[in-house]
Amino acid sequence: MTVRIGVEEEFHVIDAESGELTPRADSVLRRLTQHGDVFTEELSRSVVESNSKVHSSLDTLFADLSASRGLLDRAASSQGLAIAATGTAPLARLDTIPPTYDPRYLRMTGEYRRLADEQLICGAHVHVDVPDKDTAVRAMCAVAPWLPTLLALSASSPYWLGSDTGYASWRTMVWQRWPTAGPPGCFSGAAEYDRAVEELIGSGVISDPGMIYYDVRPSAHLRTLELRVCDASPRVETVVLIAALFRALVVEACERIGLTGDVACDGRHEWLRAATWRAARSGLEGDLVDPSTRLAAPAPEVVRGMLRRLRPTLEEYGDWDTVRSLAEEALAHGSAAHRLRERAVGEDLLAGVDRILAETRGEHRAVPDGRTARRPAAHQGSPMDRTAASTA
Repeated sequence: MTVRIGVEEEFHVIDAESGELTPRADSVLRRLTQHGDVFTEELSRSVVESNSKVHSSLDTLFADLSASRGLLDRAASSQGLAIAATGTAPLARLDTIPPTYDPRYLRMTGEYRRLADEQLICGAHVHVDVPDKDTAVRAMCAVAPWLPTLLALSASSPYWLGSDTGYASWRTMVWQRWPTAGPPGCFSGAAEYDRAVEELIGSGVISDPGMIYYDVRPSAHLRTLELRVCDASPRVETVVLIAALFRALVVEACERIGLTGDVACDGRHEWLRAATWRAARSGLEGDLVDPSTRLAAPAPEVVRGMLRRLRPTLEEYGDWDTVRSLAEEALAHGSAAHRLRERAVGEDLLAGVDRILAETRGEHRAVPDGRTARRPAAHQGSPMDRTAASTA
């Protein structure tokens, strides 16, 4: 059976002239009401979320994400706005972005105060089909060691409120302040996981299951496992690459659970938070923590090791050639954080914002050595149900 994937992407709304984050998501959404629940609001009035259809192939996922970005771009540009797929908006001011007028979001703003005020971040979430919630919960342990590598591939947020943070993903540092964010724990199955969620709600620290912000979690509404650790990515190709790798990780984990009941987890997850920090700090431009050894290794070595591990599953799904090409292209380009810094240092931060906006629209430079990677073919698949929004 083909395991399907769906993606939720969050986008910053940017003033096209100044390059600054602006609280005009509602005006963009008003231009998109004819598309139903494809586009939704988020906690901040500067963010729009897009929900893909559910897809079996990378080709149709690529086409769907590209089409959604095109709709967003047209809705925004008609009002002097632009859309940025990046973990943080480089040019922003905290006192200018109010929360969305939604009872749940207003409660969160009142409860979490500065933490909610500074939630000016965007991520890309990937949903992958699983047989059942028990399997999803157990699979979290198996896939968790490789999530920092996926974060490194997505890293796109080096700037915060106009300043260089020194990190490739400052969004990760902002996000991990939430009380339930970070690597998941080990659970024997759905019953134990649900009890843990109920205890957290009973503690009063969170108000509902949607506030479980683990790097990976079983969806509260769908029969899927959801990846939540990644920055929003300017290039659609990066999102497709991460979706393909995450599907392969989940498929491999579910097959192992089905055959042996074993998730090969030693229960030691204390290193995962450190590995996540390392990925957020370095992106693809420094060392990562290799999950196979738990030692430092250059990012390209860790990424290619991940590809070798997942090659049988990627070949089974017909994804190997595409994933290998997209991964090599990502390593050749460098992370989005690196590309943004490169432009900002060479010119200025506004020029860096312009680069993000261009990449979000699908305008890319060639690979540095002139090679052209194989991209998923841009054709649209048949309509299917859309992923349910799993918002903050």
